[in-house]
Amino acid sequence: MSHRNLKFLDKNKIIYRRDPINDKPSEVYEWGNVYHKGTYECYDLFRTKAKITTYKSLKWHLLVIWYLNPAMDQDEFEYVAKNIVDKNNGFITFSVSEQLLKNIIYEVSMYDLEYPPKNKLRKIIFKDSCLLDASEKLQIVGSIIGKSKRVTQDDIYQCMLDINDTGNKITTEALASMLKCSARTIFRNMGNELKKEKELLNSQI
Repeated sequence: MSHRNLKFLDKNKIIYRRDPINDKPSEVYEWGNVYHKGTYECYDLFRTKAKITTYKSLKWHLLVIWYLNPAMDQDEFEYVAKNIVDKNNGFITFSVSEQLLKNIIYEVSMYDLEYPPKNKLRKIIFKDSCLLDASEKLQIVGSIIGKSKRVTQDDIYQCMLDINDTGNKITTEALASMLKCSARTIFRNMGNELKKEKELLNSQI
C-alpha cells in the first residue's frame, strides 16, 4: 500500500494528533495559531508523506500513540502496534520481527504517561479546517518565522514540513528564502538529523 491506512486509526478511535493543551498561543487567526516562543505540545503523527524508516522512529510513534491514548489497555495497544508495523498498511518501510515488536511494545508500555514524549518545537500550527492553499501557508510561515533574528533548527524543521506539504522538494535555497537568511546560515544550523530528515521527506514525494 502506497498510502497509509489512516482509516484503521480513525475507525478504532485512536488519537494520533493533538494541539497544545497547556501552552497558550501568542496570536490566534482563523487559519491557526502562532506561538512565538514555540510549543512542544503539538503532536501531529503522519502529517507528511514520509513513512517510518527506523526502529527509533517506530518506537517514538508508538510512544506518542500510547501517550495520547491513556485509556488504551495493553491488548488494544498491541493490536494497534501490530497494524502499524504491517507493511501492507503503509506506515512503515521495513520488516519488524515478532520478537523485536514484543520488545518495543514492552518498553513503550512501561513508559510513565505523566511525562510527554520528546517532541519537536513548533511555532505555527495550522487548523485542519484551514482553507489556505500550500503557497499561502508558506507565505505565512516565511513572514512570521522570517522575522526571527536567529535561525534555529526548529525554524528550519517547521519550514521543511510546510514545503513538503506543498509536494515540492526541500532545497537550501527554498529554506533560505522562507527564513530570509543566506544559504550558508541554513547549512550552518541544519545539523545531521535535519539533513537526514530532508533527504527522507524529499525521497517520498
